[in-house]
Amino acid sequence: MQPRIPRQQSGEQAVGPRPDNDARLSDELAAVVSGARRRAVRDGDRQIDTAHLLHSLLEYDPEVRDVFDDGAEIARLLGYLVQRSIGYGLRWQGSVEDSGAVPVVTETEGLSPLAAGAMEYACECAAARGPEPARGVDLLAAIVMDPQARAVEVLDRAGIEASAVLTRIESVLARSGRPGR
Repeated sequence: MQPRIPRQQSGEQAVGPRPDNDARLSDELAAVVSGARRRAVRDGDRQIDTAHLLHSLLEYDPEVRDVFDDGAEIARLLGYLVQRSIGYGLRWQGSVEDSGAVPVVTETEGLSPLAAGAMEYACECAAARGPEPARGVDLLAAIVMDPQARAVEVLDRAGIEASAVLTRIESVLARSGRPGR
């Protein structure tokens, strides 16, 4: 019987800690990264991209779900994200998500360059606030900032503007009494 998880070639194995074991991440955000990794492996993708992260954020983080207006928006987003494994995202397979708009980030294990940059940005935002670890809304803000992100394409297809998501994040943070990005 063949294993379900594809084996990496020795040159593909990354050195260093897994991003979901990063002490700079909240427990919830570490669970998001783990969920995105499982989804990427199941879909046969080489790397976790921003669409995998968006999917896991919607599944695991209630604060991120609060960013979206209603259940209909979340349902549309999840519909597009689920379709990626059955055709919509097949054109992304075998390609690396990198817009070229940000400086190249040293590859973090299993993350596309754009997703690795978003993770780093989320951690930097959290560090600027103080000792609190990065949370899901930090990562959501980071992944929707680059118009070339696959997550932004999913938002566009669902009829949701990335700029509106950033505005909503600030509103959710203000309502919760937590400091913003």
